[in-house]
Amino acid sequence: MSEQSILSHLQTVTESLESGATMQIRYLLNGALPAQDVARLLESSPPKERKLLWELIDAKNEGEVLQYLSEDIGIQFLKNMDTERLIAVSEHFESDDLADLLQHLPEKVVKEVLASMSGQDRARVEALLSYSEDSAGGLMNTDTITIRPNITVDIAFRYLRRHTSLPDMTDNLLVVSRSDRLLGILPLTKLLVSDTNATIRDIMETEFTVITAETSASDVAHLFENMDLVSAPVIDGTTKKLLGRITIDDVVDVIRDEAEHSMLSMAGLDDDEDTFSPIMQTTRRRAVWLGINLITAFIASYVIGLFQNTLDQVVALAILMPIVASMGGIAGSQVLTLVIRGIALNQIGSTNARWLLNRELVVGLINGLLWASVIAALTALWFDNIKIAYIIAGATIINLLFAAATGTLLPILLKKIGIDPALAGSVILTTVTDVVGFLSFLGLATIFLI
Repeated sequence: MSEQSILSHLQTVTESLESGATMQIRYLLNGALPAQDVARLLESSPPKERKLLWELIDAKNEGEVLQYLSEDIGIQFLKNMDTERLIAVSEHFESDDLADLLQHLPEKVVKEVLASMSGQDRARVEALLSYSEDSAGGLMNTDTITIRPNITVDIAFRYLRRHTSLPDMTDNLLVVSRSDRLLGILPLTKLLVSDTNATIRDIMETEFTVITAETSASDVAHLFENMDLVSAPVIDGTTKKLLGRITIDDVVDVIRDEAEHSMLSMAGLDDDEDTFSPIMQTTRRRAVWLGINLITAFIASYVIGLFQNTLDQVVALAILMPIVASMGGIAGSQVLTLVIRGIALNQIGSTNARWLLNRELVVGLINGLLWASVIAALTALWFDNIKIAYIIAGATIINLLFAAATGTLLPILLKKIGIDPALAGSVILTTVTDVVGFLSFLGLATIFLI
């Protein structure tokens, strides 16, 4: 459904809530709209209206809607459910999605939900809970179709016909030994055109992409992107036993989450930030970064204060000072964004970082000379003072070179020490370009004017 349609339904729901016409809303939420659109309506509603809408959804439809809700909002609803209702809802989830949600619930509730499941399903979910949510083990689904290598194609066909349906995104059959060690894969397209008397061992592929359970979700996403995969088997890194498989729909979620994380982190926001989260929750999350920004602002102000006498004697410096800092900030942000993107795509490492730094320094120098000339010319015309023109030109070149170096090296350094560059990079970069800009401009002015 288009964004316009969602907004139209949202307006209808809002008007119906205000007029008390709950029957119309109930009809929309329980059949007229698909579950994914109901989820988007909930996500687009403020907390009070969201709670009312959730209460109008029939219990039998709750599980299906929850599958499409963002994790943060879904967990809010799950935490308010009693155990019996939670057990009923859990039946709608794939094992990997259920494991993700259970990780955020109290241990007592998790145990009760697991106890209500069949032995096979419980074992699957417990296996997934042992892995980090951001790893291949946490992403994988244990619902796989496995076959032995010594059977014939005809027997494989008969085995498949016994299934009422195949797991979603099944493009390969996984060939395993009696001890569940992964031996190979058999694409369904190859199975369909093979001789029915041939054995699976003769036609299976032994060179294929395999992922260990400890692989990070980000690396899994890059692997799927580079290899154009629909699904990939997941094995235990030590025993090489088959654990499950990851499908493209799970990887798309990872890619979307990473893109959202990068975008929100640039503004110092949590990647689980709910557009309509309560006032105090939003305030707490944002207050931390406002405080950090205040500290950096005081650092820049302290540097300016060191040159108070210079500013008192030459008023033009106060007028021109923001130009130098602004030019450095923009130049640095361009480099920072480029490098963070390169790191996210695994394109930047120790082998090419030096080349990238040299390239950015040369670009910074060329742009510095170009725009310093423009700024100097305008300054000379404005204030009729050639000395100030030379000073601001020199400061601009210095700041653009520092911006290039900082924008290149900062995200690499932050990544190396385990800090997210998207989260901390822009704050540190702004501080550096402000401080260097003010220091170079006012420092040169003090030397040559006073």
